[in-house]
Amino acid sequence: MAQAPQRGGGQGGNDRNRRDNRNAPAVDGPDSDIVEKLVHINRVAATVKGGRRFSFAALMVVGDGKGRVGFGHGKAREVPEAIRKATEEAKKTMIRVPLRENRTLHHDGNGRWGAGKIMMRAAPPGTGVIAGGPMRAVLETLGVADVVAKSTGSSNPYNMIRATFEALKVQSSPRQVASKRGKKVSDLMGRRNDGASAIEAAPEAVES
Repeated sequence: MAQAPQRGGGQGGNDRNRRDNRNAPAVDGPDSDIVEKLVHINRVAATVKGGRRFSFAALMVVGDGKGRVGFGHGKAREVPEAIRKATEEAKKTMIRVPLRENRTLHHDGNGRWGAGKIMMRAAPPGTGVIAGGPMRAVLETLGVADVVAKSTGSSNPYNMIRATFEALKVQSSPRQVASKRGKKVSDLMGRRNDGASAIEAAPEAVES
């Protein structure tokens, strides 16, 4: 005796399920807005009995584009697995960096790690991200839109990434400085504006 076909089975059922899954709303998770960038892939070899065994090392940078960024590296026999390990490590080591107007740094900074040396400067609107290689990946995932950066040391991507993070870790906002000094942000900003006004008025005083 032939069995009755199951409800929802066959090719039609699979198509209907695919349509339902496609129209289902996306689930927003904690990592839904994380941007991932692959910086470097390196093939490494280990000499074992019988020959050489190859594996891959990946260097990843992740960020939310809103002031948080992290990096990580992973090694595995296959490239996708190495990238997965590096991404997981990067998400665990993310740091928060204060940004001015959510587009640039608050002040200039220098970073060094080993032979890697970098310098970064805040820039006016419309400048863009003037940086290359690993530094550009870090700044873009961080959410910086205007910055000028330069590497003056080693071109090793690992050293450049770590030097960039050393420079970002010392970034401080006026609110953080005011909190440490026990003052108000308006007091600090007022002093800076007064100093700028005095500098602008100095040439006029000399001429008179």
